[in-house]
Amino acid sequence: MKKQLFNPYLPSWEYIPDGEPYVFDGRVYVYGSHDRFNGYVFCLNDYVCWSAPVSDLSDWRYEGVIFKKTDDPLNADGRMCLYAPDVTVGPDGRYYLYYVLDKVSVVSVAVCDTPAGKYEFYGYVRYPDGTRLGEKEGDEPQFDPGVLTEGDITYMYTGFCGIGDKSRTGAMCTVLEADMLTIKEKPVFVAPGSCYGKGTSFEGHEFFEASSIRKFGGLYYFIYSSRAMNELCYATSKNPLKNFEYGGVIVSNCDLHIDTYKAAEKEAYPAGNNHGSVVEIDGRFYIFYHRQTNGTWFSRQGCMEPIEIDDKGAIKQAQMTSCGGNGGPLQGMGEYPAYIACNMFLPGSSKANAPKITQDGRDGDEEPGFIANITDTAVIGFKYFDCKGIKKVTVKTRGYGRGVFEVKTAPDAEALGEINVENANIWTAFSANISVPDGVNALYFVYKGSGSPSLASFCLE
Repeated sequence: MKKQLFNPYLPSWEYIPDGEPYVFDGRVYVYGSHDRFNGYVFCLNDYVCWSAPVSDLSDWRYEGVIFKKTDDPLNADGRMCLYAPDVTVGPDGRYYLYYVLDKVSVVSVAVCDTPAGKYEFYGYVRYPDGTRLGEKEGDEPQFDPGVLTEGDITYMYTGFCGIGDKSRTGAMCTVLEADMLTIKEKPVFVAPGSCYGKGTSFEGHEFFEASSIRKFGGLYYFIYSSRAMNELCYATSKNPLKNFEYGGVIVSNCDLHIDTYKAAEKEAYPAGNNHGSVVEIDGRFYIFYHRQTNGTWFSRQGCMEPIEIDDKGAIKQAQMTSCGGNGGPLQGMGEYPAYIACNMFLPGSSKANAPKITQDGRDGDEEPGFIANITDTAVIGFKYFDCKGIKKVTVKTRGYGRGVFEVKTAPDAEALGEINVENANIWTAFSANISVPDGVNALYFVYKGSGSPSLASFCLE
């Protein structure tokens, strides 16, 4: 039997945000930037790649480092970070990696003969006269390239538009020649930034960053992070260079707008920036996105959710879940790690005091994640489980905390029962006889008590 697939879909000690997923030769490859556990800024590590067979999305394989930050001639001393990349297959069948370093406004390109081999620096996107894009008078700074190759040309989408910055117009598309570097058609604007969305279909969800481009069913999907930052939105057009119309939100990394289990404006997970894209895997569509951990924006992890594209090309917003790409609810039995929580919040209190997913050790240590900083009234939620005959629930905690975990099927539901917990210097199991209704359920653990225990896992029996 295949392993179950959780969110995050990679090991809990890996921090790959800005995920761009693609299927090449029967495997799903995810390209993203690379955060550091307990990092102090974004994207401190080198690019790595993970892949999985399309037939088993639980079987992720580490492909290793594919490009080092010092491989770019502009960054031989390593003082700059590698921001969000994208990959496309060129007319020559090779794989081209597009990225921007964090202190410059030009687009760099690396190339490899295989999807996840060692990429070699190739050059900078440039005008026919050799001037690099982003450095000609009138150019807007380049950021977060998203690329799509059709025939002998490549469409490259870029841009960053801070709220209130009138010097940034919006998302740009630049057409490249078959050499993957030379500009064939200069940039045109395809989606407005925050200062230029009034009266357009994008108003309220104007472009911020995180350009990504896909094509499904004859429609081009421009996927981006809006001015709200936590949401990934989409716009569609039949032309890759113009007439994009706003479509909606695909996913929010705090479940904003979702009203099935809470108020639509309620954030059910610590919000932060977002970046990702859509991929079709074995006949089903998924949105890849990232969440924040460790109480900061600098240790982000990749998640995925199934989505549906209707016959008109519309996408309904996906809900954050623990089961993600599992293909259905998780089994309602056995032990589950706490780091797969999809909801974490502290009602009526500041976000600074909210629970956080973290780990022991240092960056790169294969230490399992857990939830820390659980204080009185904190809500920890997991979705979804196919429950049958559950009569006992166990939590594994440590730290100074004396109280109970109420077990519920919704944040505002009546408690099914409660589990007493005590101060513990090591991970310690506490159990209670609690019956969970049969059927597909969410599970919420609400802490009532003193101190701030940490939660490693829970077990259903």
